[in-house]
Amino acid sequence: MHVRELPWIAPVTAMRRLARRPHLTFLDSAASHEILGRYSYLTCDPFGTYIVAEGRASWNGEVLDDGPWEVLRTLLARYRQEHRPDLPPFQGGAAGFFGYDLNRTLERLPVPAASGHRLPQSILHFYDVVVSYDHRGKRCWIVSTGWPEQDPARRTARACRRANEFAALLANSTSPRNEAHGAVGPWQSNFSRAAYIAAVQRVIDLILAGDIFQANIAQRFSTRLPTSFDPVAFYCQLRSMNPAPFAALLRNGNLTIASSSPERFLKLDGRRVETRPIKGTIARSTDSREDQRRAQILVTSDKDRAENIMIVDLLRNDLSRVCTPHSVDVPALCNLETYASVHHLVSVVTGELAADQDAITLLRACFPGGSITGAPKVRSMEIIAEIEQVAREVYCGAIGFIAFSGHMDTNIAIRTVTIDDGMAVFHAGGGITAMSDPAAEYEETLVKAQRMFDAFCANSSGDS
Repeated sequence: MHVRELPWIAPVTAMRRLARRPHLTFLDSAASHEILGRYSYLTCDPFGTYIVAEGRASWNGEVLDDGPWEVLRTLLARYRQEHRPDLPPFQGGAAGFFGYDLNRTLERLPVPAASGHRLPQSILHFYDVVVSYDHRGKRCWIVSTGWPEQDPARRTARACRRANEFAALLANSTSPRNEAHGAVGPWQSNFSRAAYIAAVQRVIDLILAGDIFQANIAQRFSTRLPTSFDPVAFYCQLRSMNPAPFAALLRNGNLTIASSSPERFLKLDGRRVETRPIKGTIARSTDSREDQRRAQILVTSDKDRAENIMIVDLLRNDLSRVCTPHSVDVPALCNLETYASVHHLVSVVTGELAADQDAITLLRACFPGGSITGAPKVRSMEIIAEIEQVAREVYCGAIGFIAFSGHMDTNIAIRTVTIDDGMAVFHAGGGITAMSDPAAEYEETLVKAQRMFDAFCANSSGDS
């Protein structure tokens, strides 16, 4: 491994300099936070691509016979390397998205009536070079592994050469700036207000009948984009207006995925596992007293606390399948966290991964996240498919990395937009319990969607 420390350059500035390179991945801690927002990662030009489509995995275009999760484990093992604790955790590896619809590789579930954009269920690129950032000390490094070369001497030579290439790209301060992306609209939803309220009432009826305890139901918003629309400029505007600790920008040809997620799905640091489910949301106010009052309403809400605690119990069960006995703990329950436009209730569930388990078995045990499905999870996913009737695709899946060392960090892909084929698509939803008010649940989806609407309606051309 070749490591080179660079003079500090803002991650978003570096991203702009690499934005036109193939298969850009920007895992962006856009919100300043001592713990959650400490690291960011930027990379491009992968040496390999893993794709899952219709339940089958391919590697660099070759369809493979093994199941998609086993294929991924085999590929990661091929490029195994030791972890350096003095650097940010992503030191080369696979990065991209696991779409929600990968759930059908794990369970027998109905296929939604509408397929959306027919995106692959997962795209992960394998990166030999990562530009990593530690915001706490304002330090950044090029980490170059030399993969996929297997011969030690050739691998060392490749690592040095690739580090030089990235250093030259980052030093190019004359890279073209992203132009204003312009306003878009109108937006279309797959639900009318009345239809969404009826869907929520149907879930409540199923809960009262004893079928489930909770389910997450989302609206899907879509609009056609002007030909001049610039996805990179849009992302810069989104991160400026709605900074989040688990934000991301993924570029795959004409496909762009832009996320401003506040929610961690799974982090694996050595053997320590952490998940941070969000359940409970209220809109913020520009008036400080009113804002404090709303935060207190959320903290004391029986409905929101019950919703959160149910998902904590589900995640404790998921983690217990792969963690050592008695190691699963809940160090934080229903804590208040504040973001640009909303307050959330957030819990933290931790565990110690068993010696015979790895990042792949951890993902399989927990995917997709309980906070955006419901409880019991399988029945909730069946109900989601029946009610929403459209594939979620990236939404409510996960975006992040699995390092060649086995470390992993992923978000829950909420506040996430897919830009493809001249269309922009995103979802906004909420957890439904027996105490839910259907009209209030509908309004909550609009609160969650508003910052995305605002970002699309604003112009962006400067640094953020």
